[in-house]
Order: sequence, then C-alpha cells, then structure tokens
Amino acid sequence: MFSKLKRKIFKYIFIPKTLLVGAFIILLLYFAQKTLLPFYKFAKQNSLNYETLSAIIFNNTNPLKKSSDRTNILIMGRGGGNHEGPFLTDSIIFLSLSLKSKDAVLVSIPRDVYSPLLKDRINSAYERGEIKKKGGGLILSKSIIEEIVGLPIHYAWIIDFSGFKKIIDLVGGIDVDIDRSFDDYEYPIEGKENADCGKDDPDFKCRYEHISFKKGMEHMDGERALKFVRSRHAEGQEGTDFARSQRQQKVMLALKEKLLSKDIQKISNLKSLYQGFNEATDTDMKLGDTLVLARFLLDFSTDNIRKPVLDWGDEEQKRKGFFVNPPLQNYDGQWVLIPSEGEGNYSKIHKYIACWIENPKCEMTP
Repeated sequence: MFSKLKRKIFKYIFIPKTLLVGAFIILLLYFAQKTLLPFYKFAKQNSLNYETLSAIIFNNTNPLKKSSDRTNILIMGRGGGNHEGPFLTDSIIFLSLSLKSKDAVLVSIPRDVYSPLLKDRINSAYERGEIKKKGGGLILSKSIIEEIVGLPIHYAWIIDFSGFKKIIDLVGGIDVDIDRSFDDYEYPIEGKENADCGKDDPDFKCRYEHISFKKGMEHMDGERALKFVRSRHAEGQEGTDFARSQRQQKVMLALKEKLLSKDIQKISNLKSLYQGFNEATDTDMKLGDTLVLARFLLDFSTDNIRKPVLDWGDEEQKRKGFFVNPPLQNYDGQWVLIPSEGEGNYSKIHKYIACWIENPKCEMTP
C-alpha cells in the first residue's frame, strides 16, 4: 500500500518538474534569441572574433586583410557642405602599413590624374560610384587607384572635411607645423559662392575673404584648419594642388596625434566625438578591423612614415616628374595630368612605390 501511494506522489511531482524544466528551456531559448543571437550576428558582421579581440587587447596578431604582410588603405578627403564640388575628392592618399615591422608608406596621388576608364580626372571616381549605388564610390575609387599604384587596396576611407571641423573643435584643436607662409585672397565665403556683388564690385570680391598663414607651429581650431586644407588660390608654391594635398596630410596626422594622446581621456563628451567621427567619415572597414587599426596606431610613431613624392617635376629647376601636363586640346580643354611614360602607363610609378615599400632609403627618381 505504501509503495502504491509513493508511486502516485512521484507521478504528480514529476509533472510539475517536467513543466518547470520545459519552461526553463523555453526561457533560455527566448533569452538566446533576444540577446545572444543578435550579439552573435553583430560580432560576425563587424569581425569581432577571437583573433580580432586578441589583436585589440594584446597587439600580438594582424587579422586585417593584407598582401605580402602589408595592409593597403585608400584615404580620400572631400570638401562636403556647400563647398564647390562637395563629392569630388580633393585629397587622395595611398597608405601602406606593415603591422609586423611597424612602418608606413604614405603617397599623395594628384587629383588631376586623367583616367582613361573614367574619361575624366580621378577625383570624380567617388562621386560617379555613389551615383550608381550606395557604397559604389569606395569600390570604384579603389579600383582606379589600384591601377595607378600597382598594388591591391584592402580598405578605403572617405573624409568629409566639413565634418572634421566639428571633430577638431571637440578635441580642443590641433597643432600644425606650417612649412611656408602664404596668403590666399580668393578663399570662397560659404553661402556667397554665387552672390551678386553689385555694379561697384565687377570682380565679385564680396564672394571671397583674405586668409593668411605664417610659417611655424600654429594651434588651429576647426574653422582655421578647414581653411588651411581648402585654400587653393594661394600665391606662389602653396597655390599648387600638390602643396594643398601636403597640408591635408599635415592636418590628418595632427588630428591622429591628438586622438591618440593622453589628453583625449580628459574629453568629457566622447559620445559626441564618436558621433561626429561617424558623420564625417565613410568606410568599408568593419568595426573590429577599425579597432585593430586604432590599436596599431596607438603605438605607432609618425617618424616611421615614409613619404615618397609623385608630382610633375619643375621645369625651372630641370627636375623631371612622374606626370606631365598634356595639351589641353587633347582632353576637351581640361587641365589634366598623365604619366610621363604615356597615358595609362603607370609602370614607372609602380616601381617607384614598390622601391619605397621595400627600401626605406630608396633613391629611385623619375
């Protein structure tokens, strides 16, 4: 009798236990679906895996895309805002990094180089690609620049200089070492590009302001830095596109130094800085890869950057360049640059860049 009673008791106890276990499993699955699954998807989409996390924390591995142990990145700057040609890339920079040897080669590509594929200057590639589809600007730009440098490009960044104005202000400004003094009497005033200056101003001087920079170190806020990189009508050597691209490099490197300095920890509004950076840039680099790159730059010295020059020489000094300016009538009146070896022939440029990547003391000349 006792055994029968015991079986009945266990029978009724077993049912609630089964229900509890079932309910627990359902809750566990619900938790996994709502929490773990989205996290897994987020981690997968952003390359946040064991190797990436190890590289971020310990800086002991390189999970980035690479060729011959080097990661190649295309960095472009565009005017943005109400600036003339907001989607044309004013600055085009090829950056080759070795996370193993901790060195970098940085090359500015003249924006006026003519592309037979585009039948236009290469600075139009981003705009054309974006018109076709979102993200197409980075894809087309990488393809065009790969042809010029002769190396695969793994990632690309586009920087809106108007948005960078806000970032520079958020970090408290940047320090820039100005190589040469210069004046620009035709710096366009935003919003007055097409102003009717009246009959007393036939030269439309009301559309412009005079800006001046003196040689030496200067602390710049966002507005001042923006004028420094945008100025295109300076008198003398600083009026060239090459000098302009050099100034843009200086601002980027100065901002990099500020972002990775200890002072960044004192900034109270890091959320605004992060939002501003996202608004001012676009990239095909995933979050995990971006964090790996940031970790690398944290320990990287700008002294390890080699900066070979690609320009069109100097006739007065009888110095040859890698590019020449062909007759305007051959290119529908456009002022363009083509390789000195001939349109579309980048063989000498390929050898030059390869030389600087392989040899820090490369002595190759045009």
